[in-house]
Amino acid sequence: MKKLFILAFASLSLSASAQDNFGPVFKKISDEVQTQSNAYNNLKDASATIGHRLTGSANGAKAEEYAYNLLKSYGCDVKFQPFEVESWNRKTIAVKIGASSAELAPVRAVTLAHSPVAANVTADLIDVGNGLEADYQALGDKVRGKIALIYLGVLPGSPKGTPSLHRSEKTAIATKNGAIGVIIINTVKNGVLLTGTASVTGKLIPIPAVCIGLESGMALKEKLKAGNQIASIEMTNFSGLIKARNVIATFKGTEFPKEKIVVGGHLDSWDLATGAIDNGIGSFSVIDMARTFKKLNLKTKRTVEFVLFMGEEQGLLGSKAYVQQAKQNKTLDQVSFMLNYDMTNDPKGFSTTREELEPLFKGWGADVVKIDTNFKNMFLAGAGLHSDHQPFMLEGIPTGGGAGGRLPNNSGPYYHSDGDVFKLVDEQGLKNTVRYGAILAYALANTPKIPVKKQNEAELERFLLDQRLKEPLKIAGEWRWKD
Repeated sequence: MKKLFILAFASLSLSASAQDNFGPVFKKISDEVQTQSNAYNNLKDASATIGHRLTGSANGAKAEEYAYNLLKSYGCDVKFQPFEVESWNRKTIAVKIGASSAELAPVRAVTLAHSPVAANVTADLIDVGNGLEADYQALGDKVRGKIALIYLGVLPGSPKGTPSLHRSEKTAIATKNGAIGVIIINTVKNGVLLTGTASVTGKLIPIPAVCIGLESGMALKEKLKAGNQIASIEMTNFSGLIKARNVIATFKGTEFPKEKIVVGGHLDSWDLATGAIDNGIGSFSVIDMARTFKKLNLKTKRTVEFVLFMGEEQGLLGSKAYVQQAKQNKTLDQVSFMLNYDMTNDPKGFSTTREELEPLFKGWGADVVKIDTNFKNMFLAGAGLHSDHQPFMLEGIPTGGGAGGRLPNNSGPYYHSDGDVFKLVDEQGLKNTVRYGAILAYALANTPKIPVKKQNEAELERFLLDQRLKEPLKIAGEWRWKD
């Protein structure tokens, strides 16, 4: 045991000391971004000249061109990665609720993505609480043929440990239990309406799904306690196959060109606003990381790809296309690590799916603290779903990014809403994302050996079980292991 301890300690010390040579480059990266970053002004310009960046729309195509031209102007080796996507866009929506069919009154609502191309349903409304499987079991067959009223997060007063499923997962459970429509109550005060996908697959769902405001929803729950309520949902939407494009800037490795660090963030947004927070602050940070690499002429042992994914909001379509194409080309095994920046702002440390990386990441972080004490050298190990790291993680690839940051200017409640606008962006927070993101990418691309490998199927299954991701993956049809 003592011998093992000495070997482990020596290994840890070697990992940390091997990174000491990175300090001067970390300082160069930090200084360049602090004085020359274009991320804030680029995002401001894109927000004003493009608007929203919905995949499949004319604006989405403009955003793809904008990112490509920007990276090209910096001298990057940049290309489009085309893929075909089932695009979705909202058209008309009318939601009415009342005590009887003769008393229906309009309620403000927004359609959730991948609802049917056309729907017109009227039925009794039934409160299914948090919309979890246990809520339906308690109601028996009462939900069948009705419109389900569901709280988006976890209702106040719910038992400790109640899971918070994604809106798409709650919609899938409602559909399985016979609901003919879904009304989801937003959790944000003052009538804010949030959009987002109600599909776990990125394809059309069979029933209409909408979101209403918190105050309207909670008042409706009280009315249902007193008596019957009827809801009417009428909508039209667009759905069809179109072509979209990821944008990739490549910096070829000098020693291990077939080992790859992917640094990604989704460029697309929803269409209610300009998507400055979700995910302007992430995607334009990734663009500026690439600019920084080019400006400083940084050389890396491994290849680094800076990727702007499209279609994330509609079901991780761009990142799934990247992984699928890499499988077809037999290049997926080249991806050693994937860093994802989705609504990342002002990180205070580094995160990863692999807890074994703590000594290495903390060693790099110690050098960052010497540059800026606002960086707290936090380390977060764990995993979640519903962003562009997911397709990589489900292939066993280590993923990570920034940790401990906070969204600027109380912008959290406005993601996916008509309030997600540029005035919420904080310039220094954006610079910090670029600085620390570029530093982490550089370190991963240059460390002599990344001490974690791709997980095999058994290791990945154990990891996902430990992270309590089996249930949502089963709902999405992405759990490939036998019970």
